[in-house]
Amino acid sequence: MEIEVIVIVGPTCSGKTQISLKLASLIPSEIISADSRQVFKHLDIGTAKPSKSELKKIPHHLINVLEPSEYYNASIFEKDCEKIIDKLFKENKSPVVVGGSGLYIQALVDGIFEIADIDEDYRKDLLKKRKDFGNEFLYKELKKVDPESASKMLPQNWKRIIRALEVYHSTGIPIWKHHKKHLSESNKKEKYKFMQFGLNWEREKLYKNIDTRVDEMIEKGIVEEVRNILKIGYGKDLNSLNTVGYKEIIQYLEGNINLERAVELIKRNTRHYAKRQLTWFKKDKRIIWSDIENFAQLDKTAENILKYLN
Repeated sequence: MEIEVIVIVGPTCSGKTQISLKLASLIPSEIISADSRQVFKHLDIGTAKPSKSELKKIPHHLINVLEPSEYYNASIFEKDCEKIIDKLFKENKSPVVVGGSGLYIQALVDGIFEIADIDEDYRKDLLKKRKDFGNEFLYKELKKVDPESASKMLPQNWKRIIRALEVYHSTGIPIWKHHKKHLSESNKKEKYKFMQFGLNWEREKLYKNIDTRVDEMIEKGIVEEVRNILKIGYGKDLNSLNTVGYKEIIQYLEGNINLERAVELIKRNTRHYAKRQLTWFKKDKRIIWSDIENFAQLDKTAENILKYLN
């Protein structure tokens, strides 16, 4: 018997949390976060985590489980998420997966492979080349050994480019061939039925949502949040803090920019991030999209989603 899993995706500030909470109020369910930053403790305001009252009202998973210094990736998420889904299924509850981290969603829906142990020296060499010569240099290096994967990336996708180079370096096989082999062997389609729903906004309205959220982040005290994180002893160079909202406030706290400029950068970088999210999700033709004009519409959208379920 297939396990039916509801997946809510979309760009930041599109109302994913609101719609997941509404769904959870309509059916016996629990929410699983597919957000690569909400998994970390202390990163609350900048990641727009559900409020304490919301977390108390509806059980949430994979929120506040790791320290900012701990390591987490899409492969670990896939395994963690499947364990939770299987547990909820046994409890006759519908899993509602919600998040904007495209790679995490892809790992869950399509699977991700465990290959190419990280060669720390090789990675350091790639990072130094990026620093010295830029993203375009790494992109050209990938084109030499794996033109097919390179054709699906942009130079600014430097983390994916480095990963593809690492895979080729360690195995001698292009990363796309590993993907293809893994997908052909995956039994996910037999075990799970993923029903993916996306929230789509007009670009200008989405950007207005982003500006509003960033202003609210400042009002709620993200500056103090970041200050406390650093005061605890977490280093500014942690991957978890290399996140829109946190890296700009760190620049402000170091005296490199003023607060007005930090806010301006957060808004701009969040818009860019939202655009990348939409580009990622729009490629998946299995996602059922709903056009959203305002947040009041989300409750009705949640009700409509239930019509697709068995």
